[in-house]
Amino acid sequence: MTASADLFLRFGVALAIGFMIGLQREYAFRTVERELVAGERTFALMGLVGALAAMSADLTSSSIAFLGVILLVGIFTAIAYFIDAWRGQVGLTTEVAILITVLIGALCYWNYLTLAAALGIATTVLLSLKIETDRLVKALTREDIFAALQLAVITIIVLPILPNESLLPPPFDVLNPFKIWLMVVFISGINFLGYIAIKFVGPERGIGITGLLGGLISSTAVTLGFSERSNREQGLSKPFALAIMIAWTVMFARILVEVGVLNLDLLAVVWLPIAASGLAGIFYCIYLYISQRVSETDTQEFSNPFDLISAIKFGLLYAVILVVARAAQMYFGDTGVYISSLVSGFADVDAITLSLAQLSNTGGLSFQVAAEGIVLAMIANTIAKGSIVLLGGAKPLKRALLPGLILVLITAIGVTLLVI
Repeated sequence: MTASADLFLRFGVALAIGFMIGLQREYAFRTVERELVAGERTFALMGLVGALAAMSADLTSSSIAFLGVILLVGIFTAIAYFIDAWRGQVGLTTEVAILITVLIGALCYWNYLTLAAALGIATTVLLSLKIETDRLVKALTREDIFAALQLAVITIIVLPILPNESLLPPPFDVLNPFKIWLMVVFISGINFLGYIAIKFVGPERGIGITGLLGGLISSTAVTLGFSERSNREQGLSKPFALAIMIAWTVMFARILVEVGVLNLDLLAVVWLPIAASGLAGIFYCIYLYISQRVSETDTQEFSNPFDLISAIKFGLLYAVILVVARAAQMYFGDTGVYISSLVSGFADVDAITLSLAQLSNTGGLSFQVAAEGIVLAMIANTIAKGSIVLLGGAKPLKRALLPGLILVLITAIGVTLLVI
């Protein structure tokens, strides 16, 4: 590409990004009875202003020209804001978007085209989420904000100060404070994001959506909740079965993510039986969805899944399972790992999954044994949740869910025997 063509490309990208942001602003104000400070044409020009300002600074070998243009745009933007405020129309969103567009235009000239495009898209998406973010803020409680602050504390303050080494002899050599707490942050983050997703969707969500989002927090909680409800609302047994099966399927996806984050080599060994089980669950979800469509909305409440006590409990559980798995492997060989996986899986599949992935990552466990242990824990956890339905659910729910439970278990066991 010639120098002139490259220059035209940079200015073209600046123009396009400015136009995209301006188009969103124009669309957002289409039903609002107030004058818009800048529309798609003005925003497109602002992108060019930023690129021209950066070019002027480059040609004059001085940043004064660039800073002068930015200052001038800032003055114009401030004047527009004060005029709107005088009219009783208070809001800085469009004015801030103008400044961002100018700076993105400068990035385009400096040939940071990928970064400029990413910032432009992120800005447009953020501007478009006003209704959803407002609804999320209204749905949040004081406890949610406090939980978010606690999560930030254990991530940003506590995690960096923990020692990243093991000082104890085997089998306690697996107790690395930093890595243990990192797993606490990882799982807490997944659970918290799932909870926020439910808040984001709002209270009028379908039963199936509850299974999907609830599975991000706890598939066991979804199973318990809908099993109990099935005794009072037996006519909704198939939708309840659909929500439960979706939550179980999300659990399989969670396991894949957890293993993939910690150990890609182990993921290459274990992904097929887990993915096959998830696929079997998806097929049965499709069957349940087609066999009975219900528009009933869900009123099940999920409490915030994160608090400091829960995080510490999970950390202790994870540490105990690490030591147990390591000791079982040292003193009883592979059989000990399988036993610890089976027992742990009935209680918590996340902790044993992370433990085995970590042990195989450090060479303390073979990939095959770790993979078999994770699948065994997954099967045990599925059996435990199936038992909740069979023991506590209504008969229509049992009839609706039992074939899916059998299908998932047969798939998991069969594929594991074939490939691992």
